[in-house]
Formats: sequence, C-alpha cells, structure tokens
Amino acid sequence: MLANGVLLVRDMGQVTEDVLKMRAELNAGTLLGPEMIATGYLLDGAPAQIPQIALALATPDEGRAAVRQQVQAGVDQIKVYSALEKDVYLAILDEAQKLGIKVVGHVPETVYVEDAAAARQRSIEHLHGFDKLIGTLLGLPITLRAGGQGSDARYWPRLQDVDRTALQAALRRIAATGVAVCPTVLVFQKGVDMARFQSGNHPMSEYISPGIREVWKTLWDPSQAAGLEYIWPPMQAFVAELHEAGVTLMLGTDLVFPGIIPGYAVHEEMAMWQEAGVPAADILRSATIVPARFMGLDGRLGTVSEGKAASLVLVRSNPLEDIQNARQVEAVFLRGKYLSRADLDRLLQEARELARQ
Repeated sequence: MLANGVLLVRDMGQVTEDVLKMRAELNAGTLLGPEMIATGYLLDGAPAQIPQIALALATPDEGRAAVRQQVQAGVDQIKVYSALEKDVYLAILDEAQKLGIKVVGHVPETVYVEDAAAARQRSIEHLHGFDKLIGTLLGLPITLRAGGQGSDARYWPRLQDVDRTALQAALRRIAATGVAVCPTVLVFQKGVDMARFQSGNHPMSEYISPGIREVWKTLWDPSQAAGLEYIWPPMQAFVAELHEAGVTLMLGTDLVFPGIIPGYAVHEEMAMWQEAGVPAADILRSATIVPARFMGLDGRLGTVSEGKAASLVLVRSNPLEDIQNARQVEAVFLRGKYLSRADLDRLLQEARELARQ
C-alpha cells in the first residue's frame, strides 16, 4: 500500500476486535502502513453470506442491537450487507442515525438504490443497486428478495438502451441525498479471469501469499465469473454517468477478491475511470479530499496546507495530464516520516518475501 502511495484505507469487514486492534497500531504508528478507518463485522441477514466476519440479523430489534454493539466497540462506520431484509436494514439505518454514525456498504437485494440513498445510507459500494435502477427505467421486472448479490445484474448490458435524460434525472435525485458511491469496477473486470488468479498464474502473483490465495479459492466460485465480460464495460461507462450527474465518487478497490493486488489496484481503478471519461483532476479528488471529508479527517488529511499532517505522495510526472502518472511514485511522507524510492522498493521486497512464508 505505502509503496503505491496509499496512505489511508477503510477496512470494510473483519472480526471487530481484530481489526480495531490493527487500526490502533496503524494509527499510532507502531505498525507500518496506512492509517485506517474500520467498520468491523458486516451486518447481514440470516444466514449471513460471509459468516466468519458477519453478524447474522433476522429482526429489526437484532439490527438495532448490533448497531449499538458495534458503536460500543468503537467502529468508525457501520457496514450493511446484501442479505438483509428491508425492515431489518431500515432499523439499522434508524438506530445508526440516532447514534450519529454513518452506514455504508452494500445496498441489500430487498431495497431500491434510490430508497437506500433517501434513507441515509452514506456510501454505496460496488454499484450495488444500480442494476435495479436500469431495470426500472427500462420497465423490466425487479427482483426484491433477500440473499445473493446482483440479482438484477443481467440489466447492466442494457445500459445503452436507457433513455439518458431519464437516467441523469434519476442520478441527480440520488446525488441530492449526498450519498457517496465507491464503484470498484476493477473487481468485476478482474472477476472475468477468476480461475486464473486462483491458480496463481497472473502478473504480480509474487505479492499473494498462499493464505490469501486460499481465501480467494474459499470465498469465490469460478462459476460466479459467468457473464462478467458483458457486465463490467457498462459498469465502467456508468462511472462517467454518475460523475456527470454530480454524484460524489470515492475511490476504492476492495480486497481479498481474486486478482486485486493491494496498492497497485488503486492505480488500475483510477485508469478505468479515466478511460470512462472522468477528468483526471476529479479522479484525484476522489482519491484524496473526498474520502478525507467522508471519513471526517479533512481537518488534517486530504489537502496540502499548513497545519495538516504531512502525509504526501510525490510523483515523477503530472497526474493531471494522465492519471496513470500517479503510478510513478518517487517518495512518500507518512505523517512526516519520509520514505524514499529506495525505502519503498525495500518495502516491496519485504512484501514479496512475506508472501512466500
């Protein structure tokens, strides 16, 4: 992460006690790495889709209790997941608002994306829910049933058939709620080659440990890759539609998904946005000041100004001319600690060595 200029991360799903310990070490500087914002356990329906890192919630009362539990533990945000029933989801949002904590994550399969935004879900990951919006605008049947993910993903290839005026009007209404969207289009592009990544036959495989590769194999079935080659291109184009409508875009990539290489993936995602037509300056904002503001850290991060933390990335070429120039990291300041290119190269070497253990 550091070697690629990633100085702040948001962990979106771990055992709460474990990730909060890691957050404390990172933010105190006793563990070398980016600063961290953490959500802890996913709040999911019953049964939960990833039970190892989720709380399975079947009733609104259970949802409210889970929010209180997570807030008491000290998480920064509450993450909701795909299998929640609508009444449980709305109870979670309501309880979180009462306690003054943001709800982020997946739009459950039981909820329309515009309703999620209106109910004050503050960030939407992976473009979940927008497939239903496309279907709605085309007058097609919508699946509102708990369980699974992307139940209406079949509508993504139909994006070109949607009346653009109607689409932009719908997206502007969503933008007016203030919700942020973290598209992670790269996940869907990489998913096409899921089996190859799980086998270890891919670029930069030297950074992936046997343990992580086993997670790739355990969590993801190669059959899930079916049809992704038709889905990710319209999703990439949709990022430009969101930008045009004024929806707040926030850069992210997800992790523990086959083919996502920490740090490097950030630059791949930025390149995909640029290819879609998003200006480089706005992509940089989505990677810097936008997340800093969203995380409530803009008082000390996100811009270069007197009095803020010296967390800076120095690059050799101008990323305003081509966002891919942001890959050319020459040095990093992490809260005032200077890491030269030679230091970053040593970190990469250590990462490769650790991955072999």
